[in-house]
Amino acid sequence: MALFFYTFFLIIYRAGIFIFSLWNKKARLWIAGRKNIFESLSFEFRNNLSKITWVHCSSLGEFEQGRPVLEKLKSIYPDVKILLTFFSPSGYEIRKDYKGADWVFYLPMDSVFHAKKFLDIVNPSLAVFVKYDFWYYYLAACKERKIPVLLISALFRKSQPFFQWYGSLHRKMLGCFTHLFVQEERSKLLLQKLQINEITVAGDTRFDRVLEIAEKFQPVDLIKEFCGHENVMVAGSTWPADEKLIREVSTIFPHLKLIIAPHEIHKQKLNDLKELFQESVFFSQLQTQSINYQKASCLVIDNIGMLSSLYFYATITYIGGGFDKGIHNVLEASVYGKPVIFGPRFEKFREAVELKKSGAGFSINTKNELEKLLCRLLNDQKEYSESCESARSYVQTNKGATEKILRYIQENRLLTNE
Repeated sequence: MALFFYTFFLIIYRAGIFIFSLWNKKARLWIAGRKNIFESLSFEFRNNLSKITWVHCSSLGEFEQGRPVLEKLKSIYPDVKILLTFFSPSGYEIRKDYKGADWVFYLPMDSVFHAKKFLDIVNPSLAVFVKYDFWYYYLAACKERKIPVLLISALFRKSQPFFQWYGSLHRKMLGCFTHLFVQEERSKLLLQKLQINEITVAGDTRFDRVLEIAEKFQPVDLIKEFCGHENVMVAGSTWPADEKLIREVSTIFPHLKLIIAPHEIHKQKLNDLKELFQESVFFSQLQTQSINYQKASCLVIDNIGMLSSLYFYATITYIGGGFDKGIHNVLEASVYGKPVIFGPRFEKFREAVELKKSGAGFSINTKNELEKLLCRLLNDQKEYSESCESARSYVQTNKGATEKILRYIQENRLLTNE
């Protein structure tokens, strides 16, 4: 019965995507990216004789989580080819030209037929799913073919279907994994109650990723010149509620420079930001050198890919999303040893909770709370320094998940002929 409802859900989901595609660009990309996908896969894999590792990510965030493992695999096993798949256009459209993988594709919609055809063509020696995005027919087909399947950087909560009376199919999916690498002990305990014991508490590979990014940091001269010698708040992945709050507080701190990297950068969004922060300039304008940008108090980033470098220049960081669906990546900021501020919706994000407990993260609800917090951090050097050190220490303490995953693959000879 559970499988019947799951199959019915897939049909409804696909039909919904087609309806949404009439006016939604993301839905249109979802459909267009899967058009003739099996013909494309067959063409790309027609002469392949190498072992293949299939890495699947739901979207861009999961890709960044899986990237350290993917790139380590490539360096340790140079003869193994890597297929990277995405479910969402948010990941595929940005990373479709990623050079670390040999192929980048959308994952065909889950079904008995698609799973069989996909595995017949690709024939992976190992499959790695990042964090979540569980698809029953793909997982069941891998298990039937005895293809090892790893789940990495996973987090489980008691409220999820796996642990509910109606979650029988979800529990079957968990049983398809050869080994599960979870972020925390609590997830392991929940899984053990389901008699799942092939588990390692490895931590979160995002710590390894942000440390790698920080180590490869390259200065951005235009950003350095914009900041000058002033205090700077870098606000990353912001939404309208975040931007409105920052605008209200910015008038109280006339010598605090702002760098805002919004979650979306379409034309209307950028126009809205220009209207809200009238003393702002766009990063693309800095590159033309056609304005005296050093007199501007706010810099709006109108491109994708710079955010992780921007936090280096921050005195204080603000992570968006906390007044919407939930906060974005706080680790990209804390790796540089900077205090991290975010909105009230952070409780489901383990690293934000732990940063707050350590004194490196701060949650705010109102303009007054943000104003008081900025006053403290900008004027109390002791609290500021302690917060910076706590942020830096937190990231360093939690590194190493990638190494644990790679050690398991090597020790169990998942990619060798022995």
